[in-house]
Amino acid sequence: MPADSASKPNHLHQVIDCQWSCPAHTPVPEYLRLIAAGRYADSWEINWYSNVFPGILGRVCDRPCETACRRGRVDEEPVAICRMKRVAADLKGDISARIPVPSPRNGKRVACVGAGPASLTVARDLALEGYDVTVFDGGNQSGGMMRSQIPKFRLPDSVIDEECGLVEGLGVNVVLGRWIDSLAALRSEGWDALFVGTGAPRGREANLPGRQEASAHIHLGIDWLSSIAFGHIESVSKRVIVLGGGNTAMDCCRSAKRLGAEDVQVIVRSGFDEMKASPWEKDEALHEGIAIRNCMVPLSFEHEGGTLTGVTFEHVEVQHDANGRRSLVPTGRTETVPCDEVLVAIGQENTFPWIERDIGLTFDKWDMPVLDEKTLQSQLPDVFFGGDAALGPKNIIEAVAQGHRAAVSIDLFLQGQDVAADRPPEQVNLASQKMGIHEWAYDNDISEADRQAMATRGLDEALKDIRLELELGFDVAKAREEAARCLNCDMATVFTAHTCIECDSCVDICPTECITFTGDGDEADLRARLKAPAPNLEQPLYVADGLKTGRVMVKDENLCLHCGLCSERCPTNAWDMQKVEWLVPQAHGACAMVEA
Repeated sequence: MPADSASKPNHLHQVIDCQWSCPAHTPVPEYLRLIAAGRYADSWEINWYSNVFPGILGRVCDRPCETACRRGRVDEEPVAICRMKRVAADLKGDISARIPVPSPRNGKRVACVGAGPASLTVARDLALEGYDVTVFDGGNQSGGMMRSQIPKFRLPDSVIDEECGLVEGLGVNVVLGRWIDSLAALRSEGWDALFVGTGAPRGREANLPGRQEASAHIHLGIDWLSSIAFGHIESVSKRVIVLGGGNTAMDCCRSAKRLGAEDVQVIVRSGFDEMKASPWEKDEALHEGIAIRNCMVPLSFEHEGGTLTGVTFEHVEVQHDANGRRSLVPTGRTETVPCDEVLVAIGQENTFPWIERDIGLTFDKWDMPVLDEKTLQSQLPDVFFGGDAALGPKNIIEAVAQGHRAAVSIDLFLQGQDVAADRPPEQVNLASQKMGIHEWAYDNDISEADRQAMATRGLDEALKDIRLELELGFDVAKAREEAARCLNCDMATVFTAHTCIECDSCVDICPTECITFTGDGDEADLRARLKAPAPNLEQPLYVADGLKTGRVMVKDENLCLHCGLCSERCPTNAWDMQKVEWLVPQAHGACAMVEA
C-alpha cells in the first residue's frame, strides 16, 4: 500500500472528523479547548471567522460534525459540538474590540440579493476586504429563512438581530423592503458583481384530489411558519395533520402544538428511521406529545362543502431490492384520518421568476442556474449564486460555506484573476505539542463523563408561548465538562520511521490497539491483518515505510484516541503529537483560522 505521510494535508484533515464534515470546516477541537479553559471570547472569535453565526448555529445547526464525531464511536454519544457554539456566543462578553476594521474602500460595488446566511456571509467577507456591499431584501428585517422559517422557541429574534447586526456594522448597506424583480434591471445599475442568495422560497405542493376545494384549510409549511414569525397567524385548529418528515415538518408540528392544537399528527410516507428530520427534532416532537405515523401515503383531502374533514392515506410497506434501492409497496389498506387543518411540508423548491431567461444564463431541467460548483460563478461572469439558490435546499452551515466560496470567487473576479485557476489553496500548519517527557501543551486525559443534558423549560410552560425559547443553554460547569469530552482529533500522531527502533513499546501501550508493525500489502490485505482489524473504510490508514526491517507501520485512524501515550512511551521520539491548523481561504485575508 502506498505510504501515507502526516505531511499529506487531506489525510490530516480527514482525521479531524468534525472539522472535515463541517461544510465551513470550523476548527472544532480548538474552540472546545478554549471553552474548557474558560476563554469564551476566544472561542467565539474562532467561530465567527469560520461560520459567521455562532449564536444561531449553536441553536439550529444540522450538526454534521456530531454525526462524524469520534467520541460517538467510542461511547455512542458525540460531543455536543453544536451547543458549545452557543456557549461561546452566550458567554463571550464584550467582543467589540475583536471585530476587525474593514480595509479602506477599494472602489468596487457588489450587490447581494436576499438577506439570508449566504448573502450575509458574502457581505461580511467582502466588506472586510474593502468592497462596498449592498444587500437587498423584500422583507423588513434581515436574516432570510433564519428569521422567517425557524420558530422563535428554537431561535429567538434577539440572537438573529445581534449576529446580523455584526455584519451590518462592518459598513454593509442593507436595503430592506425592496423586492428585486429583474436581474437585467439590477445589472444595469452599474454593480461590479452580483450575488444571488434568495434561498428556496417555494414549498412543494401536494396536488391531490380535494386540494383546491379545501384550500382554505391546507397550507404550505414554510409559508405558514413565515406567517407565524411575522405575527400574521396566532392560532390553529384543534386537529392538525402535518405531511412530511423533514425538519420543516417538525417545526410545523411543534408550532401547531404551541398555538393550541390538541391533536397533532405527523404522517410520513417513509419509515421512521428514513425520515429526513434530525433525530433530536423527532425526539423533541415525541416528547411534546406529537404522534409520528409512518409508511402512509396521502391519497386525497376529504371535505364537506369546502370544509376539510380529513385526509385519506394508503398504508405501505418499505422494501429494498438486492441493490438496496427502496420502494414503497402498497398493502391495499386505506385509512381516513380526521383533521381540521393540514400543513404540507414535503419539500422546498427554487424559483427564479425575476431572472429573465434571455440574458445569458442557462437553467437545467430542475430550473436551477447552471453554475461552476466550485466557484459558484454563473455563465454571466459577474453573477454568482450561493446557498439554497445555488445547488438546491440544504441548511445554514452549507449556505455559509458557499458564501465563503462565492466571496473568494468575487474577490478574484474583481481583481482580474481567474476564479478557478488562481484560487488560493487551503493551508496546513503542524506544531509539536511536546513540552516534556510526559507533558503536552494540551490536556490529553480522556474524560469518561457522559454527554451533558441540556436544561430546558418545563413542558407546560414551553407549550404556552410559541416565542419562549425552549433550551436554556449550558452553565459554565456543564460547558467545561462537555468540552473536556473532546478527544482532540486535531492533535495528529506523526511518525518518523528512520528514528524508530521497532521495540513495539507503542504497540504495547496503545489502549485501542490501533498500531501494527507488519509486512506491506494492499489496503484490503492490511486492513484484515492489523492487530485490530480495520473495517471502517471511511477512515484512512496511516502507513509509514522506511523501517530498518522492511516492515511498515500501520495505524488505524478510526481507533486512535489521540491520547499521546505512543509518543510518551517511545524511547527515540519516533512518535510526536503535532497540532494541525487547517486554514481555509476566505476573501478577507489568507485564512479563516485565528491564533488562539
